[in-house]
Amino acid sequence: MKKTPLYEKHLALNGKMIEFGGWLLPVEYTGIIEEHRQVREAAGLFDVSHMGEILVRGKDAGAFLQQILTNDLSKAPDGKVIYSPMCYEGGGVVDDLLVYKYADDHYLLVVNAANTGKDFDWIKDHLSGDVDAVNVSDSWAQLAIQGPFAEEILQEGTDFPLKDIRFYTFVPEVTVFGVQAMVSRTGYTGEDGFEIYMPADKAPKVWESLLEVGRPKCLMPVGLGARDTLRFEAALPLYGHELSAEITPLEAGLSAFVKLDKDSFIGKEALQIQYNQGLTRRLAGFEMVGRGIPRSGYEIVDNGNPIGFVTSGSFSPSLGKNLGLAMIDSRFCLPGTEFDVIIRNKAVRAKVCEIPFYRKKYRK
Repeated sequence: MKKTPLYEKHLALNGKMIEFGGWLLPVEYTGIIEEHRQVREAAGLFDVSHMGEILVRGKDAGAFLQQILTNDLSKAPDGKVIYSPMCYEGGGVVDDLLVYKYADDHYLLVVNAANTGKDFDWIKDHLSGDVDAVNVSDSWAQLAIQGPFAEEILQEGTDFPLKDIRFYTFVPEVTVFGVQAMVSRTGYTGEDGFEIYMPADKAPKVWESLLEVGRPKCLMPVGLGARDTLRFEAALPLYGHELSAEITPLEAGLSAFVKLDKDSFIGKEALQIQYNQGLTRRLAGFEMVGRGIPRSGYEIVDNGNPIGFVTSGSFSPSLGKNLGLAMIDSRFCLPGTEFDVIIRNKAVRAKVCEIPFYRKKYRK
């Protein structure tokens, strides 16, 4: 198992460690629900150093990324962060990732931890033109501070005016508690916040400093458990659940990040056909009417006939309901439509509702 540079810090804070994507990471410290609510009400600090980073540079870097990503990078200014799926020829998803544009010939891709090796191989196999790709994941650490007080707390550690960092933009060089870091206004919780990238050996200093200055604002460390319930309430996709090699970004409700008017990109033909023919299934949100918590993989039926499956499900700490995301027959996606979720071999009633479940509080 791999360990982040903060492994010992997690143990010192009584973090409950689990295996996740080949890493040993804290699932919780004081409790998932408490940590979840703290992020919604105050602020939480996450160690996300397991995420992968791939540097793409060269004269043709922009054109290359245009070809392998579904989103359009052509008009993105320097300092912009772009979210995009990366697809196979058949339209299924290799991964979904963030692109940090430093310059026309310099990009950083931030990919899902368990997919880092696969993504890097895919990128290397499709390189064309004057482009080089380097997996720099081992050199980087990444922290995320999220919640209503995130900006106020992080501002304690830097002279840079964080209010000037707009949503989905970044600043390449910001001194944070004496450490040179890249800071972006991004996150995976539905709250305002920042992600901080720094040399791996500097992460413990920044982690400890943030927890110290954030104490008056009730900043607390947050594990993978609450990270998942937070992103789930905001209906943010998780690879392997709402996205996969078998699920296209159109089915996952990510058409805004699939630019079919681009000249070409890997998977465009298949996605264009799917778009033209109409979706036979799509992602929908639902809440349980009967008692029970839906879990990933549970079957969904209508009058005993299979119509889909749960992609993610949980008790929602913010809303106090048992909720789920599901890939289901498009005919059953209208809000208010009812169906059954098979929970422990028993059909339990549920009904479709609007997503996201939780209204995102990003600072634009």
